Amino acid sequence: MGARGAKPKPTALKVLHGDRSDRINHEEPLPPEGEVTPPEELSDDARAVWNRLAPSLIAVGVLTPWDTDAFVIVCESLARYKQATKLVNGSALLVQGPTGFVKNPALTVQREAETTFAQYGARFGLTPSDRTQLKVDVASGRSGAGAERLLS
Repeated sequence: MGARGAKPKPTALKVLHGDRSDRINHEEPLPPEGEVTPPEELSDDARAVWNRLAPSLIAVGVLTPWDTDAFVIVCESLARYKQATKLVNGSALLVQGPTGFVKNPALTVQREAETTFAQYGARFGLTPSDRTQLKVDVASGRSGAGAERLLS
């Protein structure tokens, strides 16, 4: 299997980042406008993440009805990371295993959740490197609604 390049940046982020017009797919299908709501199955901790992050992502057009499932992964992974961190902070880095001391299993959960969050969070501009390149209209906080966002 050959090496893979970086994942393509979502068009909404290309527009927000100020990418050249010829690098923007002006014929990309656009999700329908509509309310973006958290699904019922979200855990309480993930719902708190959703409530904290979703409003601003919706406002800049990065989180749409089509993106709900991917954003659930972001929210659940961050919630899991926080839960694992509490477990690690409340115990030791090494714990007694059947044959002696072993790495605290919560560290593995913490690292896996961190990796998932970083991968999916980057798709929404949530990592520091993605955020440094975001360009939004400070006055409105939006990149434009509907198809007009692609014409910038």
